[in-house]
Amino acid sequence: MRIDIVTCQPDLLVSPFAHSIVKRAQEKGLAEIHLHDLRRYAINKHGQIDDYVFGGGAGMVLRVEPIAACFDELMAQRTYDAIIYLTPDGETLRQPLVNRLSLAGNLLLLCGHYKGVDERIRQAYITHEISVGDYVLSGGELGAAILVDAVVRLLPGVLGNEESALSDSFQDNLLSPPVYTRPAEWRGHEVPEILLSGNTPKIDVWRHDQALERTRQRRPDLLQE
Repeated sequence: MRIDIVTCQPDLLVSPFAHSIVKRAQEKGLAEIHLHDLRRYAINKHGQIDDYVFGGGAGMVLRVEPIAACFDELMAQRTYDAIIYLTPDGETLRQPLVNRLSLAGNLLLLCGHYKGVDERIRQAYITHEISVGDYVLSGGELGAAILVDAVVRLLPGVLGNEESALSDSFQDNLLSPPVYTRPAEWRGHEVPEILLSGNTPKIDVWRHDQALERTRQRRPDLLQE
């Protein structure tokens, strides 16, 4: 998978992609992540990429020309399966959407900033608008980092044990069951006996029951979908 990210603050994304699972995915050649500084496509020598809002109002808006120039350059080199704008008013990022995006070959991400981007960019280029939650960030960079991490970890060969991803929360609309490791007893708290029994079928049933109960208690909305 190749992921191109267009941003006016590329330095914000260097660290998230230089560690842990995403770093290993790149080292294995399973994912390529390329950052593109929008200021390289500024409309003048002053590095301008934004302007005032038509009609008045507070805040600045990213202009059409720099984004279009960057997009046109990238799209002339390859075809993208999805062109994604990270925005608070987009579709909420959930596991089924992440699963679908993990099947793509090339993704192009646009990080919003200030009051957002000129609406004409959304109309002309964007195929998916995605939000990481019902709140507003200073820019789309952190949202892009979350999206990339969630997608890349699902690529075949990235995780040491691919079955691990299949048992994550939100797969099958259930939260994950409780997990334990050694020691079997700690300060009077003991690991459930079933997990020490070695009876795999019964353990699977226990885990499913626990996942179901945890979902009922914490996210009953998932069971209604």
